Amino acid sequence: MKSLLQKKIDMKTKPLGALGQLEELALKVGLIQHSLEPVLKNPTMVIFAGDHGIAADGEVNPFPQEVTWQMVHNFLSGGAAINVFARQNGMAVKVVDAGVKHDFQPHPNLIDAKIAMGTNNYLHEPAMTEAQCDAAIEAGQKIIEDLHADGCNVVGFGEMGIGNTSSAALIMSALLNLPISECVGRGTGLDAKGVTKKAEILGLVMQKHQVSSNDPLTVLQTYGGFEIAMICGAMLKAAELRMVILNDGFIVSSALLVASRLLVEVLDFCVFCHSSSEYGHQKMLDYFEAEPLLGLGLRLGEGTGAALAYPLVEAAVNFLNEMASFESAGVSGEG
Repeated sequence: MKSLLQKKIDMKTKPLGALGQLEELALKVGLIQHSLEPVLKNPTMVIFAGDHGIAADGEVNPFPQEVTWQMVHNFLSGGAAINVFARQNGMAVKVVDAGVKHDFQPHPNLIDAKIAMGTNNYLHEPAMTEAQCDAAIEAGQKIIEDLHADGCNVVGFGEMGIGNTSSAALIMSALLNLPISECVGRGTGLDAKGVTKKAEILGLVMQKHQVSSNDPLTVLQTYGGFEIAMICGAMLKAAELRMVILNDGFIVSSALLVASRLLVEVLDFCVFCHSSSEYGHQKMLDYFEAEPLLGLGLRLGEGTGAALAYPLVEAAVNFLNEMASFESAGVSGEG
C-alpha cells in the first residue's frame, strides 16, 4: 500500500515533493485507512477535563481550581477558543468530565465519565489508585468506541484542568529521564519566579515517589490526572480502530508518551499538529521524531492546535483524491 500511495502522490501534476509536508500527511492518512482514496468522516474534538489535588493550594498555578469547572461551562456554551476554531472547521466538540471537582447538569455535549472529584495531591500520595487509573483508561477507550460507532474516523484531543501542566511535566521527566527543570514551563501564566518555585515543588514530588521510567502505568497513576489517563486510553483505542489522531500540545503529548510506551504503534496514527510554546514540548516532539504542522507559539491547550491544523489534514486528503495526475491531465511529466 505504501508504494502505491507514494506513486499516486508522485504522479500528481507537480514536481516531486513540491507539496512538502502535505505529501507526507497524505501518505500517513492513506496508510492509516489503508486506502488510496481516504475519507475524513465526522471530525470531532474531545476535550477531557479533570482537577488535580496539587492545584488546591495554588502554589504551582496562578489560576484558582474553580476555573476548571467554569471553563467546562464555557466549552458547553460554545464560548471558548476551541469552540470558535472547531466551528470554523466543521468539527464537533464533545466535553468529558473525567474528574472535575464540580457537579454538572446533563448536557447533550457533556460526557459524564467522572472517576472522582479530582486526583489526590501527589505531594503526599499517588494521584490515583491503580483501580482509578485503570478505570480512567477504560473510560477513554469506551468514549472512542462510541464515537467510532457513530461514524467518526478522525479525532482530536484537548484537555482542561488547572495544574495539569505540572502532571505533564512530571510524566515527561519520569519517562524521558530528564531533570524536572527541563520539563517545567509557565503553564497558565507563571512568571520566572513562579516557574522556579513550581520546579522546586515538583522536584520534591519526584524525590518522594521515585517511579521507574520502565513502568509507564505507575508513572501515570502517580503523577497523572484523570483527563490525561483517559486521553491515553482514548489514543490506544483510536489506534486500534485505525482512526486519525490529531495530537495537540504539551499535556496531550504527555498522554501520548504513556500510550506510546504501552503500544509504540500508536505513533503511526498521530498527526502532530503544532509545537507549543510551553517549555518542554519541543523535547517531547524530538523524542517522537515528529515534525509538527504548525508553530504558532500556542500554549492554551483545549485542543486548539489540533483544531487549527485540521484544514491541513483536509487539504492533504483532498489533493490526493482530487488533484489531476500527469496522465489524466495530459501534462508531460519529468523527463
